[in-house]
Amino acid sequence: MGPGSGLGSGGANLADILERVLDKGVVIAGDIRVNLLDIELLTIKLRLVVASVDKAKEMGIDWWESDPALSSRARRGELGAENARLRERVAELEKRQEEAR
Repeated sequence: MGPGSGLGSGGANLADILERVLDKGVVIAGDIRVNLLDIELLTIKLRLVVASVDKAKEMGIDWWESDPALSSRARRGELGAENARLRERVAELEKRQEEAR
């Protein structure tokens, strides 16, 4: 497709829009409520933020950095903490065993 084709310019427009969205960020918020006879049965609050990682961090959003499922750094921290707990437990058991002798 040449530069004069409609599809090429549509792709460029989409790229421009995506670049602006990631640069500025977009927040989409909504609530879903299920009521039966004026009794609230279910409420779901939806919040969607679309932004670049840099923009999200600038806004104070960085939850993925502490989620072990998403961050190898968080996994290492979690494993380190578990390792420390296990070492303490082993030391405690060894101490009890020595005291029992």
